Amino acid sequence: MTITNQQYEAVVHECRDLFLKKNKDYGTAWRVLRTISIVDQIYIKAQRIRTLQEKTEQRIGDDIPGEFRGIINYAVIGLIQLQLTDNDPEDLDADTVAALYEQKVADTQQLMNDKNHDYGEAWRQMSQESFVDLILMKLHRMRQILSNKGQTLVSEGLDANYQDILNYAVFALILQGEN
Repeated sequence: MTITNQQYEAVVHECRDLFLKKNKDYGTAWRVLRTISIVDQIYIKAQRIRTLQEKTEQRIGDDIPGEFRGIINYAVIGLIQLQLTDNDPEDLDADTVAALYEQKVADTQQLMNDKNHDYGEAWRQMSQESFVDLILMKLHRMRQILSNKGQTLVSEGLDANYQDILNYAVFALILQGEN
């Protein structure tokens, strides 16, 4: 296993643990969220990171890595919600939630491996600011896709954007861990 995969899995493991603990506390209350609400939750977190990057004073204790972890977990929620339908139950048991989480992360990690093959891990030379800007750009794209009733002519869909957002947030946390 490459170092990138080990780092990726370490970041995701921490996020998954937090997600599953919150699932025990709150259940699957997130099942009521529509796609635009998930996009907005990710936007709030990404915008807060950008604001903290630009300001010298922070007034709320939540740190930037915590916000990136939140982005990861909301991206996973978004991917799960795209798979589930209104006919699926709102309340999912813990084993089902864990399996869905694992599936979405595994699919996204495979995408990361494929892109790393083609791009040569260019993300390792990127700045934290770029990851946030790219996440914000993806969110704007997703809003446009939603305003087009989910239809695209030549562009990737919502799922690919969630996967890219998830990967950018994982990359940001990997690089923070290395510094």
